Parts: sequence; C-alpha cells; structure tokens
Amino acid sequence: MRTRIWHAHARASLVGCTALVLALTGTLAHAHPQPHARDLGRETLPRGDGWGAEGAGTTGGAAAGAAQVHTVTTWAQFKAALQAGGDAPRIIRVKGVIDPVAEGCASFQAPGYDFGAYLEKYAPENWGLDTDLSGEPADSPEGLRAASAANQDAAIKADVPADTTIVGVGKGAGIRGGSLQIKGVDNVILRNLTIEAPLDCFPQWDPTDTDTGAWNSEYDAVVVYGSTHVWVDHNTLTDGRYPDSTLPTYFGETYQQHDGLLDIVRGADHVTVSWNAVEDHDKTMLIGNSDGAGATDAGKLKVTLHHNRFEGVVERTPRVRFGQVDAYNNHFVVTEEQAYGYTFGIGASSQLYASDNAFSLPAGVSAARTLKKWSEAPLTAVNNYVNGRRTDLVAVHNAEIPEETLRSGAGWTPTLRTKVDPPRAVPGIVDGRAGAGKVR
Repeated sequence: MRTRIWHAHARASLVGCTALVLALTGTLAHAHPQPHARDLGRETLPRGDGWGAEGAGTTGGAAAGAAQVHTVTTWAQFKAALQAGGDAPRIIRVKGVIDPVAEGCASFQAPGYDFGAYLEKYAPENWGLDTDLSGEPADSPEGLRAASAANQDAAIKADVPADTTIVGVGKGAGIRGGSLQIKGVDNVILRNLTIEAPLDCFPQWDPTDTDTGAWNSEYDAVVVYGSTHVWVDHNTLTDGRYPDSTLPTYFGETYQQHDGLLDIVRGADHVTVSWNAVEDHDKTMLIGNSDGAGATDAGKLKVTLHHNRFEGVVERTPRVRFGQVDAYNNHFVVTEEQAYGYTFGIGASSQLYASDNAFSLPAGVSAARTLKKWSEAPLTAVNNYVNGRRTDLVAVHNAEIPEETLRSGAGWTPTLRTKVDPPRAVPGIVDGRAGAGKVR
C-alpha cells in the first residue's frame, strides 16, 4: 500500500457501520479469476501514460488481497465494499447495472413535498424575480424540496477511498444514477463501466439567476476533488435514458436535471483520462471550477486526456482553469442535430496543450468555435485536424472571433505520453476502441 500524502483521517469508526451494512445486504462475493485469465482489476496505469503516471504512478487496488476483491450486483453491496477493509487496497468488480434510484424519485420525497405547490408559489408572476429562495422555512415548498434533495444526496453519492480499483465485469456493467466522489484521496482507477449521469430529482428554482431565472441541478457522475493519481479509462459516460432534449420546461426555462459528467477540481492533480466515450451531455468536464480557487488549484490540476471520443456534447470538453492540461488524439464529433457551444474552454491561468486531435464538424459549424476564451491565458494548439484537414485552431478562432483573441504558447511541452497516433487516423482508431466493453 502506498504512503498516504493526503488525508490521514481515521477510518476505524467505519468498521462497525460496515459490519452492519454487510449484515443487511449480504456477504460480498469475492472474485476468483480463472488461472491465466486477464484480470482488469489488477492492471495499473502504464508507465509514462499521462499525468497520472507521474511519480509513483497510479496502481489503484492492484495490490488487494483476496479478501478485498469484491464482486457486487447492487448499489448497497457497492457502497458496503467501498467501506470494507479499512485502509487496505481493494478491487470492486461491478457485475450488471447497479442503480441507487431504481425505486424512482418518489422514494426520496420528504413528507408533504408537492411539486405542484412548489410551482404555484414560486412562479414569477407570484414570487417575482428579485428574491432567491434561501430564506424559506423548512415547511415551505422550498424547504420540503431541500429536504427531499438531501435524501437523494445521501442515497446516490458514494465516497471512493484511496488505493481502489472499480471495474466493470464484461461488456454490460454500469452505474446508473449514482455519483462517484473521489474526494481527498490518492490512487484510484475507474474502468470499463457505462455510467449514466445522475438525474437530479429536485432541481432548485433561482429567480435571480439571469434576467429570467433558471433551474439549477446538483450531482456529477464522477467528481475528482482534491485527489491525486487517478486513472479513468475505457468508460462510457452519458445522459443515457434522459437526454436534455427530454427534459420539461417550467417558468419558460428548461427544468435542468443534469450537472457535470466528469469534473476535476479543488487541487486535484495527476489524472489520466483515456479511451472513454463521452456522449449526449451539456456541461461535460470542468478542470478547475472557480476563478477564485487559485489557493488550492495553482500549480495543480495536471490532467491528460487522450484517445477519448466526445459526441453530441455541448461544451466543456474540457473547460480549463489553472491546470497544465494535455489533450491529444481525442476525437470530437459534433452532430447536425445537437446544440454546440465549444470544445476547449480557456479559463483563468490555464495552460492547455492540445495537439494531434481530430474534429468532425457538420456544415455550418466553423472550426473557430472549437475554442472559447473565458479569461486571458495562453494555449498551444498544434497539428489538429478538422474534417480531415490540418487546421490552426487559434488562427481560425482569432480571425473569426477577434473580440476573443487568444495567445499561442502554453509555456510547457508534455513529456508523459505513450504512442501519439497521426490525427488523420484518430477517428478510425478511437471510434472503434473508446468506451466501456472495448478494453484490449
């Protein structure tokens, strides 16, 4: 087990709780791979494979003893396995689809909660647009919404400890509606899972958000918060059954029930995100979540993104603040029917190095829109191809959007890379191999 650099918090108190959970959910089954069979749970991030390979690298739970290898088929078993064994390395093998919201949103409702009453009281014609809902009492529609939201929060969030590998078994494994919290720990691997973004059952109406008000949601599918050495590989991350196009409208605004798919924030560092399929989502990936977080984020947020396929996503692939982010050999696919904002967001003190990527853009979507300037920060964008042609993304952006002129030159050159494929070949390579069930 690796030496702890981050939190030295005691976990002894979890043992009793874990025993109780195991008693309620049944003994966790231990995996016994056949001799000579490939065991994804024992695999580690290859040497030199992105920022996650820095220093001691990322090994997850590869050193787990037999007693700490669990196969789970329910969300309750999954959460129990995360707690079992204290600080020992663990491998959790997810078999089939596990779902903390299987009983539906109604199972989280606080007594007395009534969405119709919520809509009636806070409708702009009744409440106005000048006062938020923060002062509402516990027995008000907003108070009951907040209580219901707290019930969902407790049910769907799962804290991932250090030295852990979570891996899907075969091609059909997934987590539907859960939120994986990789928070304040070191050495975590997440592989071979189809992860459907959580659907916020109880979004909050904020009358003061923009001139017309807005619905705000919680819950990222995966959040890496203040953690180091994380490898996210060969997963499919998606809105799945609930794309934004299916969400209703109230008060003239979309009833937004999704937040991020994979956010890397608050001093997280040394992360490799590889060979994932990211599909049908709006606010996809933040690397750094606040311009004011320099105290925790400056000098950190070192992330590598390679050989990922992004299709049908609106924005933030990623939006970067502070970090030295290396993005290479990714395939970004914009479809004709989707809304599209931008691909790379250039934020406060960011140092993005984007090279050897492929973009597939439909007619009417200019390569200039692949970049979005949020703050004054330099970037390097070289040898990227748009619809099969080499394109200087910065030059095209600056020519077409001069009010957002970007500066070239991120000030660093990535060294932690494995094979860099020719960008013309990236669509053929990545499309066939990125995502869950495609580990080779």
